[in-house]
Amino acid sequence: MKSTSALDVLSALAHPTRLDAFRRLVRSEPDGLSTGQLVDASGLTQSTFSSHLAILVGAGLVLPEKRGRQMIQRANIEVLRDLMLFLAKDCCEGRAELCEPLVAELSHCC
Repeated sequence: MKSTSALDVLSALAHPTRLDAFRRLVRSEPDGLSTGQLVDASGLTQSTFSSHLAILVGAGLVLPEKRGRQMIQRANIEVLRDLMLFLAKDCCEGRAELCEPLVAELSHCC
């Protein structure tokens, strides 16, 4: 991931509504959630939430999928992984033992 891409992704997540929606989608993988479910969970109107969703989609964080008559939104786990690797790649100037607690915590959370 390049710096400009990382900035786009971080910018998209830098709003409470979008961060909450993305985290909700990550938890719902691999099935995703309907747009209506996300709107209901946000407490916003459909039109207001749609603008937030468009930003997440534009940054590549959310993948919309048409299933029958519903639009299902899914978290793009590859983009999340790329962002996490981008942020941690130079962790501790190559001293992996300093990053081990982070890796260990990630392995226990999922």
